[in-house]
Amino acid sequence: MSNTPSLTSPASPASPLPSPASGHAEGVSNEEFRAAMSRLASGVVLVTAQEPPLDPDDPLAPRGEDVGMTATAFMSVSLDPPLVLVSLREGSRMDDLLDEQPLWAVSVLSESQRHIAGRFAMKGRVSDRLLFADIPYVRGEATGAPLAGGALATLECRTEQRVPAGDHTLVIGRVLTAALPSADGGPLAYFRGRYRQLG
Repeated sequence: MSNTPSLTSPASPASPLPSPASGHAEGVSNEEFRAAMSRLASGVVLVTAQEPPLDPDDPLAPRGEDVGMTATAFMSVSLDPPLVLVSLREGSRMDDLLDEQPLWAVSVLSESQRHIAGRFAMKGRVSDRLLFADIPYVRGEATGAPLAGGALATLECRTEQRVPAGDHTLVIGRVLTAALPSADGGPLAYFRGRYRQLG
């Protein structure tokens, strides 16, 4: 007979569970979660895509409008193959667009591009055409999406996978091109609800 203690033991009295916070059975409120995650510094990127042409079979049909949004939930996923991930609010214009348009781009913003981040993060904003009007950009060769001039890095991507996650969609994209258009300045960061510079 083995002297090894049994892995089972008499049931101990259940410890009381914390009372759930408003709206979340797990015990964390929206405000608590938001406050905790605001302490995680993030880089800031501009995600862009071009709407498909109104008539894909007609080469003379007008191109669709450019669409852009500021994102801080962006990360590298894999080196081989090169994959990145961006988190989009479910039902947002960009989420709806990338559900039908697999090609998109990312511009990693520099500390001098705070105005771009703020402009494309506005709620109830004017049309995207006006937002792009006075911002220098070039079109990506692989995607046709705008790439912000002066960005620290630009990536063109093709969607590989879309993953529903709560009230967001995680869009995983294969990187088709990567460039470093500007070596000047530091990155734009987002911390405690504000855009920041490092150092």
